[in-house]
Amino acid sequence: MISPSSRANRGWWDGNADDYQLEHGDFLRDDGFVWCPEGVDEADARLLGDVRGRRVLEIGCGAAQCARWLLGQGARVAAFDLSHRQLRHAQRIDLDGAPGGRAVPLVQADAEALPFAAESFDLACSAFGALPFVADPLGVLREVRRVLVPDGRFVFSVSHPIRWAFPDDPGPRGLTSDRSYFDRSPYTEHDENGNLSYVEHHRTLGDWVGLVVASGLALTGLLEPEWPEGHERVWGGWSPLRGRHLPGTAIFSCART
Repeated sequence: MISPSSRANRGWWDGNADDYQLEHGDFLRDDGFVWCPEGVDEADARLLGDVRGRRVLEIGCGAAQCARWLLGQGARVAAFDLSHRQLRHAQRIDLDGAPGGRAVPLVQADAEALPFAAESFDLACSAFGALPFVADPLGVLREVRRVLVPDGRFVFSVSHPIRWAFPDDPGPRGLTSDRSYFDRSPYTEHDENGNLSYVEHHRTLGDWVGLVVASGLALTGLLEPEWPEGHERVWGGWSPLRGRHLPGTAIFSCART
């Protein structure tokens, strides 16, 4: 059964996918693998290592830009998203001319119940997909471990937990903390009838480490990207001003032991 968080976020992303892709599509590129608003690019970072010939799962793929880049690198890829409208954008990009002439294999699915057999993938990745929005992140991490082969790796990026203590404002107001970092109440929005329409969950850095360990994965790395010199793009609450003072993204590297 789909959770209230998943139900609300599926509706929100279906309703906002067009605007999201219009606003951010150029930055993400049709066949680019950008981990975060800071612009960390897998082509340079190689957090997944050599993907050629590897079976890779993208979790919360949106329009599958990352999966499309992985295909171009010779990986064998599957990608899924909760939002049908996001997947339609992935199909649109493929129809417009997928790099190499290959379309990304897509599935509509909930990260809390992956529709894949055990030990199906060598690698899994998620760039701000699914994990910030699910009510049961431990369940998701356990599902990821289930579908990975022994020694398989999972790399995922989320909003840096410290951002929760500050207003989601790219300007000066966003530099002054206005809530407790330890307040784990989710951010929610409701429609005109009072129904839940969007949910984003907060976990501290310690919470994420504990969740990874409890899932049976081993934490092998944690990257907190610095804001690069000359990068002037504002993305929601991410901006050069805030990026000079606060980390905006946390990227976790994990392995199935």
